[in-house]
Amino acid sequence: MIPDFLVTHSGGFHADESLSSVILTRLFPKARLVRSRAPEWITPGADRIIYDVGGAYDAAAQIFDHHQRGAPLREDGQPFSSFGLVWKHYGRDYLAALGLPPGHIEALHASFDSSFVLPVDLMDNGALSPSIAGPLAGLTLPALLETLKPVFDETDPDAENRGFHAALAIARSFVEARIGQSAAKLRAEGLVHQAIVDTGEGRVLELPMGMPFRPAIVKAGADHLLFVVHPREKDWCLTTIRRADEGFEVRADLPAAWAGLTDRDLEAVCGVEGASFCHNGRFVAAARTRQAALAMADLAVKEAVSNGTR
Repeated sequence: MIPDFLVTHSGGFHADESLSSVILTRLFPKARLVRSRAPEWITPGADRIIYDVGGAYDAAAQIFDHHQRGAPLREDGQPFSSFGLVWKHYGRDYLAALGLPPGHIEALHASFDSSFVLPVDLMDNGALSPSIAGPLAGLTLPALLETLKPVFDETDPDAENRGFHAALAIARSFVEARIGQSAAKLRAEGLVHQAIVDTGEGRVLELPMGMPFRPAIVKAGADHLLFVVHPREKDWCLTTIRRADEGFEVRADLPAAWAGLTDRDLEAVCGVEGASFCHNGRFVAAARTRQAALAMADLAVKEAVSNGTR
């Protein structure tokens, strides 16, 4: 059934119904979005989907609220907001509508739920304090969306709706960008895996372009790899591999003698014609040609091995 109306509450808006609206307006672009608390609108009917209002959760009746007694919980006991409920029931269709490969939809649905939807659910229900973000608490997406609410002495009766639709546009851009990045990581995984196979026991992984590589390296158990080389628009990049998702510790640093050098100074120190840059932090370097980048990588491997890197 294609709804004629998407109904959420009027008044002050929050991240959960704004993000729910991102999903539903993409799936049902011809439906009219209604913001109201009037009984005639928040009563279930065959022509509408109701969310974050109405005092009930009934997927068959297409109502998805979480403010009532006995509100729905996830299997692990954590609370849903309207966003979590809408994502649970419509998220897979939304991913398909974005044109993502069918074989990636389940993985993307689960990863987006755990990394993006769940934190919004918890914060909306008071189960997660914004203060956990420390000095960045006011810069989280839920906080930023709420800055678009009209100020207390705004007298224009349409100000709330204008703010809501401004928040909706911004929320849409972040949802689509986040899913696009996650989808790209899955595409990259296949390319990186093939490159690992081609590399065999070598310590330097050569990729056809810059792409997310660490998750695939970890998944493949390619613990022997120390550096990655790939082309950029006008040169080649030599980069290290971080040991963990958090922090900056790498499997092996680039040589200390290269730190902060460029062009002829770097060529003189490393002996590679075409070496053009090494970051002072020794986690990334550049060269003018593929041959130069690979030569630098070989030197970095030799030094790392001599320093005891396995």
